[in-house]
Amino acid sequence: MRTYLVVIDETDEASVALRFASRRAMKTGGALHILALVESEGFVAWGGVQATLEEEAKNRAEALVSSAAGTLFDETGIRPSITVKEGKGPDDVRRVMKKIDGLAALVLGAAASGSPGPLVTHFAASEAGSLPCPVMVVPGSLSKEEIDRLS
Repeated sequence: MRTYLVVIDETDEASVALRFASRRAMKTGGALHILALVESEGFVAWGGVQATLEEEAKNRAEALVSSAAGTLFDETGIRPSITVKEGKGPDDVRRVMKKIDGLAALVLGAAASGSPGPLVTHFAASEAGSLPCPVMVVPGSLSKEEIDRLS
């Protein structure tokens, strides 16, 4: 089965990418895999404080993904696969990509203005030619209606 991998966070462009990928999966009979990366807080002098900060970040990411998955199921009937893991960059995304059978595309949202974001910059530039699947970059400025029409 063809699976669309979407990397999400709390940004507007991630919501746009998720909507596009879910509509694409629905229209093609595919599946959806949502990846949320939780950044490590780095070194904090007191280990207990660091553990609390990291646990709070993980809880926020899990709540974000759960909410998105519930909305997706209500709107499309698709029950996505979910991965929440510590990481922040392209190497972490690549590791998840390798584990997905039938990966059809990596779907990323680009910011509506300014820099498109670090993952878009990485995967749509120097690494684009060596990926195991196409990269779909969804403009963050698209409306819901435009996304539905284009997907």
